[in-house]
Amino acid sequence: MQSSTTPTAYKILVVDDDPDIVELLEYNLRREGYTVSSAPNGRRALEMAAEVKPDIILLDVMMPQLDGIATCRLLREQPQFRDTYIIFLTARAEEFSEVAAFDAGADDFIAKPIKPRALLSRLTAYARRDRDPQPQSETIKINGLTIDRTGYAVYQGGQKIMLPKKEFELLSFLAASPHKVFGRDELLQNIWGNDVFVLARTVDVHVRKVREKVGDHHIQTIKGVGYKFNKE
Repeated sequence: MQSSTTPTAYKILVVDDDPDIVELLEYNLRREGYTVSSAPNGRRALEMAAEVKPDIILLDVMMPQLDGIATCRLLREQPQFRDTYIIFLTARAEEFSEVAAFDAGADDFIAKPIKPRALLSRLTAYARRDRDPQPQSETIKINGLTIDRTGYAVYQGGQKIMLPKKEFELLSFLAASPHKVFGRDELLQNIWGNDVFVLARTVDVHVRKVREKVGDHHIQTIKGVGYKFNKE
């Protein structure tokens, strides 16, 4: 994200195949001072993202040519979009779609019909979090891992492991307090914030993805309670 948190500092890419929704979002976002681009499908979204380098992407799930889930995965594979906020906008509000969205690397999930004021409130929350980052040490070395909190990178056995932003934040948060057990609600509050409404299941998805990349033994499940980082 941009270092400034004035609305005009943020570039937003709207991706939806419904022109009425695109028009609604463009009108409300531009009125708030955002710079807005749009794309009608996932393939065009990839091209536009490379061109305009948006700070925020509002991404529909069901689209022709390339759906939103696949588009999100492809974006997250590119380093320049690792820290880009990706928010899904979709009429498919069942839990499966939400879990799939976060599994692909989404930051947030909003069900249609879209309420412009609620959406703008979410965007303001993201800006506030960028403006007021939590103080933290730069590097954590624990249990064979080196976690570089400024470079958003993890090193294990001399190998660099790149994690999407939320997966990295989850790992580093747990590693900062080894052996302390955190409940899902506490993790949601600290990683996603009070202004983002996601399911507790989202934590489970992200823990699974982190384990796939750094190993199962670093994060322990405490049945009925939550998760903790294993120091040894």
